[in-house]
Amino acid sequence: MLNWAGKSTAYQTLQTPTSKTLTPCEEESVDFENTQNIFIEGENLDVLKALQKSYFNSVKMIYIDPPYNTGNDFIYNDSFADTKADYAEKVGDVDEHGKLKRAFVRNSKENGHYHSNWLNMMLPRLHLAKNLLRDDGVIFISIDDNEQAQLKLLCDEVFGEENFVAILSVENNPKGRKNSKFISVSNDFCIIYAKNKEMGKFVENIPKNAKDMCQDENGHYVHASGKRVLVGENKFNQPVTDFTSDKHYSVYFNKLDDDIILKFEDSLDDKDLNLINQGYVRYISFFDDEFVENTYTRFKFLELFEDESLEFTEDKIYEKNFSDTIRMKSILNNKNYKAVSAGNLTNYTLDVKTTSAGTLLKELFETKLPVFSAPKNPNFLRHLITLFEDKNFISLDFFAGSSSFPHAILESNRIDKGNRKFIAVQYPEEIDIKSKNGKVAKQFCQRKNLPLYITEISKERIRRAGKQILQNNPENRPLDVGFKVFKLTESHFKQWQSPTSENLADQLEMFIDPVSEKADTQAVLYELLLRLGLKLTAKVRLENKVFWVEENGLIFALLLNAADEEIIQTVIAQQPKKVIALDRLFNGNDARKKNTELQMQDAGITFFVI
Repeated sequence: MLNWAGKSTAYQTLQTPTSKTLTPCEEESVDFENTQNIFIEGENLDVLKALQKSYFNSVKMIYIDPPYNTGNDFIYNDSFADTKADYAEKVGDVDEHGKLKRAFVRNSKENGHYHSNWLNMMLPRLHLAKNLLRDDGVIFISIDDNEQAQLKLLCDEVFGEENFVAILSVENNPKGRKNSKFISVSNDFCIIYAKNKEMGKFVENIPKNAKDMCQDENGHYVHASGKRVLVGENKFNQPVTDFTSDKHYSVYFNKLDDDIILKFEDSLDDKDLNLINQGYVRYISFFDDEFVENTYTRFKFLELFEDESLEFTEDKIYEKNFSDTIRMKSILNNKNYKAVSAGNLTNYTLDVKTTSAGTLLKELFETKLPVFSAPKNPNFLRHLITLFEDKNFISLDFFAGSSSFPHAILESNRIDKGNRKFIAVQYPEEIDIKSKNGKVAKQFCQRKNLPLYITEISKERIRRAGKQILQNNPENRPLDVGFKVFKLTESHFKQWQSPTSENLADQLEMFIDPVSEKADTQAVLYELLLRLGLKLTAKVRLENKVFWVEENGLIFALLLNAADEEIIQTVIAQQPKKVIALDRLFNGNDARKKNTELQMQDAGITFFVI
């Protein structure tokens, strides 16, 4: 087990609950009412905690590209001794709007706790992420040499050694870095862990090289070698002990008529001369002068014949290998070759270079330099996304950066008609206007009248990628390229502070109505969704002053504006699973509130008052 300074504190950080919530920001969203995608602006530790109840065991794929801890990176400073506001004020990290400039502290290599600080940052986030993964879910983590070894050991602890899948070597910089006295490093890594390795698998998603394929007599591309013997001499299949077995049959094939006849025969010498004289060729499975079973049952064999999937030679019948994909290898090099894809010749490019990702950003934002330093390549990310056979799942990136991963999700859906959804989380860190890329990002934000935060680049990238994808959608298929924006804020319900003898009366007075005076109805609505364990994309409609929420066939009613007798009876008639009402709607009338509770109870409806 990996041990380091501060590990126990990191576990305390993990177990400390958050009082924060996620507040909708409809004006910054795209297609807020209909989209199933989410962008969350906020510190990712609190965000992950806020998502636990609603998204527990719900996420199929997590991809993160955390700080690499190069000595110039920042790591999250998870201090709970003070409130975040107190801490920010002490270190001067609040701007004139009261917004945090950064949630990071520089982790210099001269720092004695260099690796420890990074591990303390990662541990609670990985544990919380694991909770969100489905049982068949997988997490992908990009990293370089600085923390690759430590991250592998940390993931062994969090996910279990038995759930380690692979470490990919990704050739992101083919020319190599120029600042080394020893080896010019040209790659970084992607560490892959399953939540439960026994519950899932990856599909083959790399197209085969055309030189390894050939066309059969029907013009279909098949693999040139490695064919499977179905009928013929075969030392691998079991000897026939039951001559009535569905895997014991002789095959008579007439090539001229393209006709096939299957017969039960008791002896190797028991040939049907009548069929042979009509031009049929006999095929049997044998080894050492005795029958062995055929590879498939009669039904499966005939099915393959109808599908033109059999190859007949002089003395054997093979199953044609139509597969035009191979499994991803652990070394991902940049390459371009003529491939066979979906039965057709095509040019295939595997481009995982960082420079290509930068070029894409320049084109998308129409700038001379990328607006973000070292973005991840969406082409690389699409190759990870398509490792899953499932095309309809929730994905998560809680170090979203320039939103390469959401971009890759949207593009993957366009290409293969999938319905994948993303949750992207990014801290509203100030753009570093001293760097080349930061200066370009600053100029872009100023032209668009946007605040100088990385999150503005992240959101704008998704907007622009969505528009581009719709333009490249000639079939006009319905594509979800929208996203709901949420921001991490303080709860919209008043938080109980440890009282003193001096302020106890004030606290009790304050909690007569627990809803914050500044909270608007929509903000309260979405905080209640999280408290109920409902997803942020649940279907919501407002009808006769009642918010109706529907998810997975269940209906919930939220009374946030009114709770008169007519509304109560209307709600009861609809038979929702649960009803939530704000206490203030009863105007201090405890008798009416109790009567409402009893009516709900009689109707079999769970009723809560907040």
